[in-house]
Amino acid sequence: MERKLWSSFCLWLILVVHPLWVIMVSANREGDALHSLRTNLQDPNNVLQSWNPTLVNPCTWFHVTCNNDNSVIRVDLGNAALSGQLVPQLGLLKNLQYLELYSNNISGTIPSDLGNLTSLVSLDLYLNTFTGPIPDTLGKLSKLRVLRLNNNSLTGPIPMSLTNIASLQVLDLSNNKLTGEVPDNGSFSLFTPISFANNLNLCGPVTGRPCPGSPPFSPPPPFVPPPPISTPAQSSQGISLTFFLNAILNTDLLKGILYIYIYLYSGLIIVSVILGYSIFFIPIYLCVYIYMGWTCLVVYFDAFPFCF
Repeated sequence: MERKLWSSFCLWLILVVHPLWVIMVSANREGDALHSLRTNLQDPNNVLQSWNPTLVNPCTWFHVTCNNDNSVIRVDLGNAALSGQLVPQLGLLKNLQYLELYSNNISGTIPSDLGNLTSLVSLDLYLNTFTGPIPDTLGKLSKLRVLRLNNNSLTGPIPMSLTNIASLQVLDLSNNKLTGEVPDNGSFSLFTPISFANNLNLCGPVTGRPCPGSPPFSPPPPFVPPPPISTPAQSSQGISLTFFLNAILNTDLLKGILYIYIYLYSGLIIVSVILGYSIFFIPIYLCVYIYMGWTCLVVYFDAFPFCF
């Protein structure tokens, strides 16, 4: 009986204590990883003063964010005047989603162990002094949406593995010393020359510089202006009438007839005035009206088809 009770107690102890022990070990491992980073960095402003390795987990440290399981999901150390180098232990932060180390003076190479951060959404290492190549292992970050490595001194080619990150939305590799051809397949088909600017030894269509041994770029197709679009206020009937009147008024024959008509009635007006016959008053008025009307038609329909 006592043996059964002891077995039940041991089983209960395993079920209850084991998950807590796993969480504590995981938290301690993440704390050790971040403490390794702290010891490898120079911190003139004591930004990392709260990173105390004797605490149970790093979730109470400044600039560190954890989830409900006390696992680190954010490290925010941008613009903190830090210098030194990164450590490979950062690859132990399995649930890390945001690694923000921009605008510091961190040097050395980017650890290939960052490719183990498979939950990473944003990697911001821009405005530092990193050297060496971009790790090919970053292509394993299948959830990555933002990758900004600009304004460093990175060298070598752009890893083709990065084109396999289908979730990648923001990419900035500008202002480095990268070389070789810029990939244009996969997720890289979305990015513009701004993402690769000021890398003098990069080549490819997106840079405007052909790679050695490749054929020259084909010229862009000629520009074809789009057809004119009529305004909504123009009805089909109005348009047809306008074209009809313009076609008539623009004929040389009709204009000649109009000029003769105008000159003829102008002469009648002059004769009527000289003779002073009142019988010509009505034709005079009629002539003036017709003269003004046809003149308006000729002038306005050439420039303003809708004056009437």
